[in-house]
Amino acid sequence: MIRTPRPDRATTIGMGILFAATAVLAWGGAADKSPGKAGPVPDVSAVVGGTIIDGTGGAPLADAVILIQNKKIIAVAKKGQILIPRNAARIDASGKYIIPGFIDGNVHFTFGTSVEYLARYEGRFEDLAEESAQVALKAGVTTAFDTWGPLQPLMNVRDRIDRGEIAGSRMFVAGNIIGFSGPLGRDFNPDPAASKTFRKRINSIWEENVGPELGFLRPDEVALEIRKYISRGPDFLKYGSSGHNDDAVLLFSEEAQRAIVEEGHKSNLTSQCHTSNVESLRMAVEAGVDMITHADITENEPIPAATIAKLKEKNITCGILPNTKKKDEASLKRYAQNPAARRSLESRNLNIAHFMEAGIPIMMTTDAGIWSPEVVADMPPEVKVDRLDTLGKGHFIWCRAMAERGMKPMDILLCATRNVARGYHKLDRFGTLEKGKAADLVILDANPLDDIGNLEKISLVMKDGRIVERDKLPIKKVVELLEF
Repeated sequence: MIRTPRPDRATTIGMGILFAATAVLAWGGAADKSPGKAGPVPDVSAVVGGTIIDGTGGAPLADAVILIQNKKIIAVAKKGQILIPRNAARIDASGKYIIPGFIDGNVHFTFGTSVEYLARYEGRFEDLAEESAQVALKAGVTTAFDTWGPLQPLMNVRDRIDRGEIAGSRMFVAGNIIGFSGPLGRDFNPDPAASKTFRKRINSIWEENVGPELGFLRPDEVALEIRKYISRGPDFLKYGSSGHNDDAVLLFSEEAQRAIVEEGHKSNLTSQCHTSNVESLRMAVEAGVDMITHADITENEPIPAATIAKLKEKNITCGILPNTKKKDEASLKRYAQNPAARRSLESRNLNIAHFMEAGIPIMMTTDAGIWSPEVVADMPPEVKVDRLDTLGKGHFIWCRAMAERGMKPMDILLCATRNVARGYHKLDRFGTLEKGKAADLVILDANPLDDIGNLEKISLVMKDGRIVERDKLPIKKVVELLEF
């Protein structure tokens, strides 16, 4: 079971570059041009003449029409087979291709664990999340699932986006990874250069009551703390089956993991886990998780065939972090004198191949956020190559990486839309271009089924039936956006 969906979420939009004049005239009235405010919404709008690739896996529908009303799709059909109301605002998509809005199953909208980053932006975590949500939306990501960050600031931004007060991708948030420390703790950056007072203050914003201390509790005590945490308002749960800095550590017993998953399910929340070795993965599968984050990462050992079979049997959605060929080449060069790192890379590639062969549900995840300038400045050149975790670009790199591994363009598109929504049990709300779904779509200048690189040729983005004014995003620039 899944929680009753929240009321339809509104977001800030304006007129897109290509269709601004037409749309304003058709809608009638003057739009509110204040930054972060939504303009008027037409009673009915119609996207006319494009080829619809609806995200279900079905054949594309050429010269088609999508009718939209009250933020939702009310009809999809061939032009001439559907009556377009005379007062409808028309968007001419002739010669273009229409896909569902991208959905990223693993982002971090407050992205940074360095002392400089956290000290500079202390008290501004909501500003960071707002900027990130707008960078993602600009790149066509209409929905994003934030899987680790400070719960309250993220929920505040999520709710402002929901109410239409600010622009941004539709957000679902987990807050802390259950059992993990905050950013200046054991699992990320236990930097002794930061004072104990500062570390405690920052970590408490992340950890709440579900930090490392949960590892000392019995399963029934863990369940009690999870119930308290759920009452705070996260949209889903994510816990650590293994450690972060130390990938070999198992954080929770199988019984404690099951207690976390079951508490989530009692409250209609999906539960997923961070895992980085074959045993933590196996334990999570047995505990009944709905999803696994970066399921391809198992360090030096590939996933055993028996666990692959269990993933398939239980239909568990797996998020993966595939490298492009160029990235693999750079990594192998970097790991020339590091046999363990090379074996880890080989295991990841084998795991992805086995997922594809077995038909395990794969969803697009990027781990993306906006990098701080200091961290980027310290990166060796080979580390900067084709980084999935670059917000606004990572989802395109993900799709290119999967194409290089032999996945068909249609299947890649499903991984980046429908599969994420289905994995999070939100497919009744968005993820495909079908009647009754949120009117989230991306209009492309070229066919992505011919060349997956055409996903980057964005002409227009629409979320909840409103055209996104992409050239004005992000509205409030907080972190310098760096090119890799």
